[in-house]
Amino acid sequence: MTDAYSDADRERHLPDHPSNVRRTAFERDRARVLHSAALRRLAAKTQVVAPGSSDSAFGAYLDSPRTRLTHSLECAQIGRELGKELGADPDLMETACLSHDLGHPPFGHTGEEALALAAAECGGFEGNAQSFRILVRLEAKVLGPNGELGGLNLTRAALDAATKYPWTRAEGQARGTAKFGVYADDEPVFEWMRTGAVPGRGCFEAQVMDWSDDVAYSVHDLEDALHAGYLVPKALLSLTEQAELFELTEMRYAPGASADELSEALFRLMDLDYWPGDYDGSFAAQAALKNTTSSLIGRFCQSAAAATREAAADREAETYVTGPLTRYAADLVVPRRTRLECALLKAVTALYVMQRDDARERRRLQRELVTSLAEGLSAHPEHLEPSFRAWYSDATDECTRLRVVVDQVASLTDDAAYALSRRLGTV
Repeated sequence: MTDAYSDADRERHLPDHPSNVRRTAFERDRARVLHSAALRRLAAKTQVVAPGSSDSAFGAYLDSPRTRLTHSLECAQIGRELGKELGADPDLMETACLSHDLGHPPFGHTGEEALALAAAECGGFEGNAQSFRILVRLEAKVLGPNGELGGLNLTRAALDAATKYPWTRAEGQARGTAKFGVYADDEPVFEWMRTGAVPGRGCFEAQVMDWSDDVAYSVHDLEDALHAGYLVPKALLSLTEQAELFELTEMRYAPGASADELSEALFRLMDLDYWPGDYDGSFAAQAALKNTTSSLIGRFCQSAAAATREAAADREAETYVTGPLTRYAADLVVPRRTRLECALLKAVTALYVMQRDDARERRRLQRELVTSLAEGLSAHPEHLEPSFRAWYSDATDECTRLRVVVDQVASLTDDAAYALSRRLGTV
């Protein structure tokens, strides 16, 4: 255990007794997330490209695209190494990255949008707030002395590291964002976790987790899009397609970026020796694409690491501590040109995969299904799983009952959502 972390960082909200004193507190955190049902469920939640997807002249059939679980594992590998290089505890970093998507409902952001509307009367829905709720309440691991739900009862530092948006819904609205990290009834644990923290500022480990998430899905979703044949690299040479790509990038991922900036970023990427100028699905092409993936990850992480170290060295005499960069002793610095390159890759996947006509129609049907599930379970709570059914029966008001229904729907995998819908007769 590095001295960069204090006893307060390793403290847990509820009394807890280690079963193996040879493990560090952060090693135990990592093990708890790895063994959780919430993490396992991510294996059956689609990331971007659905299994069996293909639209390819060379006959590709993508039977093993990224899921939310494989994305989380890849994010964890990136975050562990980047955090370790800068001085953060690697087990703490891995815990944060493994935890960051636990709250994603079935069908990802489409399900999130539907549940946000369904839960409007009980405080809304947000995947990051749901992740926090799973960690501190819903995952069955620890009960308090009076039977109170403790979730995984992770350390203060681990919970903070997994919190991308360290503010409430109301605070998020004041910031002009719909993103937030905690629901009202989970605020007591949230306030305990944030003891001593600067309001609204994520800890260093959370910043590393956030960047690792961006890097992982921007690069790996590009890889899946190429495997499935949705993206032909030469299409990016078209001025018409470039204009559409730049517009989408600025609108969704890099507000304020100019077309000239984005053009320069695109050509920096396309000039790289390892950029896939073509892809035909052959073994050699697959090997070259894998090299592209690892090289881009290295490019984005090394850029952030170098800029962070430089910034810390420049300011160390005034506000920074000597040694590892952890908790609130530093901020992760990602150069603008690197962020723009990453944003472009996100937009490439959005343009060539998520904006396809069949994908739009699929999302519409999924949105309707999630909405009907929330309505159906509210009308027929006997179809709730046993634990949720008990919480529903114990609830004393409609808001709490609705939150239980939303928790149940959010916990479903994609296939389980379809199966439950059939049982409820909503499809």
